[in-house]
Amino acid sequence: MWIDVAGLSHERIVFSPSPLAELVSALHALTEPGHHPGLHGWTTATTASLKADLADRLHEADFLWGPTFSDIFLPFAALPDVAGQPGATVTEDLDMLDRLDDETYVTAALVFSCASHYGKGGPSPLVDEGVRRLALERADARGPRQAAFARRLIADPPTIRTWIRRLIEDCEEAFFADLWQRLRVQLAADARHKTEILRRKGLAEALAELSPAVSLDEERSRIVVDKLVQGSTTAVDPAVGVGLSLVPSSYGWPHLMVLYDRGWRPVIHYPVGAPELSNPASVTLLEDRLNALSHPMRIRICRNLARTAYTTGELAIEHGITAPEVSRHLAILKKAGLIQTRRRGRYVLHQLNLQVVARLGSDFLESVLR
Repeated sequence: MWIDVAGLSHERIVFSPSPLAELVSALHALTEPGHHPGLHGWTTATTASLKADLADRLHEADFLWGPTFSDIFLPFAALPDVAGQPGATVTEDLDMLDRLDDETYVTAALVFSCASHYGKGGPSPLVDEGVRRLALERADARGPRQAAFARRLIADPPTIRTWIRRLIEDCEEAFFADLWQRLRVQLAADARHKTEILRRKGLAEALAELSPAVSLDEERSRIVVDKLVQGSTTAVDPAVGVGLSLVPSSYGWPHLMVLYDRGWRPVIHYPVGAPELSNPASVTLLEDRLNALSHPMRIRICRNLARTAYTTGELAIEHGITAPEVSRHLAILKKAGLIQTRRRGRYVLHQLNLQVVARLGSDFLESVLR
């Protein structure tokens, strides 16, 4: 994945924390605790303290931060006049979110997975029947709860947008306000540190501090992000605002996320700190499982399955291969104990076994979740 930065001045590069993005990173950790073994104590205590009504509402909307981190929670990237700068408070970020038009909001909210059409632009489900049908089919595959929510969002965006804002505000009141008081100093310090490196030593050095997975290809004037996904965007499109935003996250590890959809300013949402995993697999288990992962297509399939459950048909579409080919790869992964399968109505869903993957080692886990 790469971001074109040809001619981009350092003044157009913003390092800044986003309270809304960090709140939603925390919600992701609550929804997918297997992605964040270092936060086990916090996720257990916070989940136990949630009131039943709030827990139920979070469950209803968890597709917005569960398998993927919805772009709607980086609203500053869609507003050229804010120069890529997040708000100073959750309320300021939510006010920016309210400024997005319904088509932009609904399109971003209905990206349930790292979909093959992401980053290619196109009409909104609100105005295009074919796009709407595809979005609802993907929602159906995720289950009746998500399908019902998607239909309500398409039918009545203003009501659902108000519902989501109230949900975020209730999360801030319930647990995030205290958490942010502890995190904001660390994240602001990290942003200041990297801004100073950018000013004194240049973009290549600043990116080196960001993550080993992010580098500057100076010959081609582009930032390269080492992820198991293909995509590209530009930081020099005047239509969306020239510039690049880099948002630090304490609760985001191991995810290194890139917003690269058309019509949005690019954002790199990067983790600060990287806790170690424990309990490595035995040599025999490593040999069996690494043999199953020796094929590059199976690695790419694992990236999808690490984030959420997929049907065979969805994986075939995502990777441009036939359903029988996907089935053969899945059979090898399942035999090695790397994936789990369950049935939901007429759909058979496959998902990576994160506990097993964690025993393979943090490098593999981080790469598929990056």
